Amino acid sequence: MSMLQEFKEFAVKGNAMDLAVGVIIGGAFGKIVDSIVGDLIMPLVGRVIGNLDFSNLFIILGDNPNKLVALAEIKKAGIPVFAYGSFLTILVNFVILAFIIFIMIKQMNRLRPAAPAPEVAPATPEDVLLLREIRDSLKK
Repeated sequence: MSMLQEFKEFAVKGNAMDLAVGVIIGGAFGKIVDSIVGDLIMPLVGRVIGNLDFSNLFIILGDNPNKLVALAEIKKAGIPVFAYGSFLTILVNFVILAFIIFIMIKQMNRLRPAAPAPEVAPATPEDVLLLREIRDSLKK
């Protein structure tokens, strides 16, 4: 079998196509969650905490001779910085995304028909059990 033919079989299999669709939708969904976190949730959290902008939460680890204040300016100047506000935003983003995926999978499993229970052999009738007992006693 040629490599081109093997690749064609791989590419058109259901699993590969499902994976491709999942990656594309996941990328778009990630952007939606980024917007929800960055534009809706974090501003509300910052407001509750006291007009705090999480994107500007950082600790300068090096010398700041020009007394730069904004994170973007500090990074542009090449000054080492511990940007924990960005990390908090990404962490909230991850938790929300993981929760939404959990809910989606839970709902999909609920809608998926349950696997049929394995068939249980019917109980052996009493007359058959009695006949087996008689047979076993005659063998002795």
